[in-house]
Amino acid sequence: MTAKDLKNALLQEAVQGKLVPQIASEGNARDLLEEIRKERGESLPLAPVRKRSSATPSAGSNAARNARFAPITEDEIPFDIPENWCWCRLGEICNEIKRGKSPKYADKSNFLAFAQKCNVKTGGIDLSLALYLDENSIGRYSEADNLIQDDIVINSTGGGTMGRVGLYETKVPAGIKGVYPDSHVTVIRSIGNINQHYLYYVLKLNQPVLEKNGTGSTNQTELKPAVLADFVIPLPPLSEQKRIVAALEKFIPLIEEYGKKETELKALNEQIGTLTKKAILQEAVQGKIVPQIVAEGNAKDLLEEIKKEKAKVAGKASSTSFASKTRSKEFPPITDDEIPFDIPENWCWCRLGEIVNYKMGKTPPRAESEWWGTKEDTPWISIADMVADGHINKTKEFMSKKAIKEVFNNAVSKAGTLIMSFKLTVGRVSILDIDATHNEAIISIYPYIDNDNITRNYLFKLLPLLSQNGDAKDAIKGRTLNSTSLSNMIIPLPPLAEQKRIVAAIEKMLPLCEKLGE
Repeated sequence: MTAKDLKNALLQEAVQGKLVPQIASEGNARDLLEEIRKERGESLPLAPVRKRSSATPSAGSNAARNARFAPITEDEIPFDIPENWCWCRLGEICNEIKRGKSPKYADKSNFLAFAQKCNVKTGGIDLSLALYLDENSIGRYSEADNLIQDDIVINSTGGGTMGRVGLYETKVPAGIKGVYPDSHVTVIRSIGNINQHYLYYVLKLNQPVLEKNGTGSTNQTELKPAVLADFVIPLPPLSEQKRIVAALEKFIPLIEEYGKKETELKALNEQIGTLTKKAILQEAVQGKIVPQIVAEGNAKDLLEEIKKEKAKVAGKASSTSFASKTRSKEFPPITDDEIPFDIPENWCWCRLGEIVNYKMGKTPPRAESEWWGTKEDTPWISIADMVADGHINKTKEFMSKKAIKEVFNNAVSKAGTLIMSFKLTVGRVSILDIDATHNEAIISIYPYIDNDNITRNYLFKLLPLLSQNGDAKDAIKGRTLNSTSLSNMIIPLPPLAEQKRIVAAIEKMLPLCEKLGE
């Protein structure tokens, strides 16, 4: 059970009269409700019929004072309560259920406007988020509008926070003479012989319900004071309210501490999963994840075969689009200082440009609509399209037929191609499930020898790790592709058969790493 679930369960026990023992001498909540009515100058039967006006209460109107309420029906009662409790409507026990006023702001003043954002998601009140009120507009407010300790504040308009409940227990900053709610906040202030903290906990438990009670259009949803006034709540005797609050305030800090440990444990689990994954990949590139098999040959022989294949490719006519950066390049020898770790004897170190040809993409001018197409045209990939699972089957944007012909010279990366980002997000890799083009922050990678996509899959698994070493992070200088850094990135190369076994081992182990973070 999560801390949130545990807290909700505790609150539910509290409002059902199951958290503290019942004490007969504490009296009956119906008597308390009658006392409240007398204090308000009323002599009315329980929950009298409310006289409703056709007019909608405006922001700032008080939906509690001098209102009459409809009887509570059985359909409105969600659960059983002790015999000495009673059900009532929120408006029956409150002096104030009132929206604030639209503020006029100032750069500096001695008054603050309390907005919805001050009622923070993590709980509590944050007055550092309040803006200053224009002192010339203070005359619009009465002294009763000023927030006081233990006021309940409820966010009352749409925007993702409507229905959020807060308890105003905060130290007012030095020099501030008053804090006034704006028109998006409703203040609930109970009558004197109701425990405001008990009322807060009841409403906090029902926050999900309040969130759904807004009315109006999608963009202008609001939780009206009249709706809050009609809200049905369980009412215990005052002494039991106090005992419930004392019990909750004893247990809730323990639950919150549990929640912190829960968050820390979740972060630790996620970290363990990430670190374990990285460790597996590091073991893989060092030749420690699968056993060495002499019969699989030597990677130096494989590298010689790749060089022969590369010479054949270099002899063919090159495409003018996606200009090749590697075909005719001579690479410097790999020095001892460049080698980050030892590898098996039948492996060898090589540079990325020695074993693959890569092509970069382009981004046509956005101001020229003729280059940009629709879903019927060729997909165009940005880094944002390179999804976490590593396979791309859709994109947000497309290149027109004109762009493919005139900008990309009809060069499109085919389905099955390995691509890698090297700008902003260095080393993110994906495999195309569709034919596509991409921008200049991404390269398409083509191994010179790649029977059954063995080398493609090997690089797919290990380039994210390898690209974080050495000069790879500096592959971009300003907005210009640094092809030298990419081409010169050193790669540990195993024999083809071992590359295949490494990929199979990684694919078996990585799902277990994901479970470590659950």
